Amino acid sequence: MTSTEETSVEESDAPRYVRLSIELIAEITDEGALKAAALGQVESDEYLDDEERAQSVEAIELDPSGSLAHFIDPVALLGDVPGVELTQATWESAQVAYDPEEDSYEFEVE
Repeated sequence: MTSTEETSVEESDAPRYVRLSIELIAEITDEGALKAAALGQVESDEYLDDEERAQSVEAIELDPSGSLAHFIDPVALLGDVPGVELTQATWESAQVAYDPEEDSYEFEVE
């Protein structure tokens, strides 16, 4: 085996990590329905302890973007992709100034 072949074999055996950055803008058309659904989801989440549940309810009460965050599921994005395992996920939601009539909106890129 040549040095190039050895490197190729070693690299193919090593996990490859890819950072996916996704930015979405969602319009909240019924804040009450979103809030009720988020509160229902938090209430029925068996994995939340009391402190986490209280923090989640506070975020939902404070801002509709806090409600929306409870419906983001990174596992659903990659769960059925063969040969891929989700190793870490983080996301945030925040209100933004957005004008749907403006064609020049640009997503922020780091």
